[in-house]
Amino acid sequence: MAPRANWKGFLKVAELTCPVALYTAASTSERIAFHTLNRATGHRVQRQFIDTDTGKPVEREDQVKGYEVGSGEYIVLEPEEVAAAVPESDKTLAVEAFIPYDELDHIYFDKPYYLTPSDKLGQEAFALIRDGLKARNVAALAQTVLFRRVRTLLIRAEDSGLIATTLNFDYEVRSAKDAFSDVPDMKIKGEMLDLAKHIIETKHGTFDPSEYKDRYEAALTELVKAKLEGKPIPARKPAKSEKVVDLMQALRESAGLAKKPAATKRAKTEPARRKAS
Repeated sequence: MAPRANWKGFLKVAELTCPVALYTAASTSERIAFHTLNRATGHRVQRQFIDTDTGKPVEREDQVKGYEVGSGEYIVLEPEEVAAAVPESDKTLAVEAFIPYDELDHIYFDKPYYLTPSDKLGQEAFALIRDGLKARNVAALAQTVLFRRVRTLLIRAEDSGLIATTLNFDYEVRSAKDAFSDVPDMKIKGEMLDLAKHIIETKHGTFDPSEYKDRYEAALTELVKAKLEGKPIPARKPAKSEKVVDLMQALRESAGLAKKPAATKRAKTEPARRKAS
């Protein structure tokens, strides 16, 4: 069954336009999901909104948005007022600039989507944009209204299609300078740095996503399976306690250069000779 498009519109580069569809590239729908039950009856329970002062349930039609301006003080926003703030959408993914893909800091990356032509009439224009990006080795920056908000997307060519990644806004990305302000400015030199470089070189590899497993999801799957089959739940193995070691010694051990402890010599006991009678 073909996936359902999250969004349909038009990809526009200058005067060139083609109809496109946006599909979720990463999804959590395959994860194990739980429901909240009443332990006594086994029935599912429902959430209710409760007035914090009166303790009474508040019906849906009586619920409104509120922005807190002080302790217990709110500005009430009516549904039509909130709806009026949603930008109008013309369903156009308008390209504003082309940049080298590596020029953009990946910390701004939010969520990836697959971008494809939505009908046969747009396939040639789509292929032209895709191959143009490949030929110039660049990505496109574009904006559109996506899920009720104006979003900026980075679009790059991938195989026969395009990958569009929504980008975080500048105000959403926290300052790296603030995060690293307490990290001391230490310069590592000499043997310690050489050992670290050696370890990195020996551990060089490539990223294969199939090699990295979601251990939590796997454990939940085994737990559910055991409960269904009435099998005992395996006890978790205690975590190994890591001993504190000298940094230089740890580096040498990681690089396989640590001196091995000398083998303990065992005294060989020579069997007593019997005296000739």
